[in-house]
Amino acid sequence: MVSCQKRSINSLSSWGNEDTGRILETLKKHNVKVTFFMTGGWVESYPDDVKAILAAGHDLGNHSENHKNMSQLSDEQCQEELMKVHTKVQELTGYEMFLFRPPYGDYDNHVITNTHKCNYYPIQWSIDSLDWKDYGADDIVKRVVESDKLKNGSIILMHNGAKYTADALEAVITGLQDKGYELVPISQLIYKDKYHMKADGTQVSGE
Repeated sequence: MVSCQKRSINSLSSWGNEDTGRILETLKKHNVKVTFFMTGGWVESYPDDVKAILAAGHDLGNHSENHKNMSQLSDEQCQEELMKVHTKVQELTGYEMFLFRPPYGDYDNHVITNTHKCNYYPIQWSIDSLDWKDYGADDIVKRVVESDKLKNGSIILMHNGAKYTADALEAVITGLQDKGYELVPISQLIYKDKYHMKADGTQVSGE
């Protein structure tokens, strides 16, 4: 892992499963650990891949059971969406997830409150690779590596089921490393206590 003061991170959301193995190999080649956010259906469909992701040292993150707009759900429904996936992963791997990325980036105070009640940290991205729009590998690399939002603590959204993500991943990693960034999983990036939140969702160290 690159040792430097700048820090960045990749967040991979699990859609399909066509390129999971290839993505894991690329990450292993560059000694990079990231966070995979998974829905309940993905966990059920690809249990061996869930185990492989964890065994490779990556974070397992919660992306809800049914990929619904969380802000439109009741308190009970919100918590059910988190805990159904949590139970599936815990029973499958023994791992207790604690990172939650709301589907569609849809969150409000109601969603955040219920996320905390489930002992989770709500996570949002700051750079969207738009890999899901299938513009091509070069477009993904440019959107990430040349983003005007790229800075210490950036969270980059990519998807392991998008058409060109696996093709772009190595250039994204090396491009960020060439700029002095260290790529780490979200569990190593966020403050877990003694912090407060800015209006834009950024964590600030201190009470």
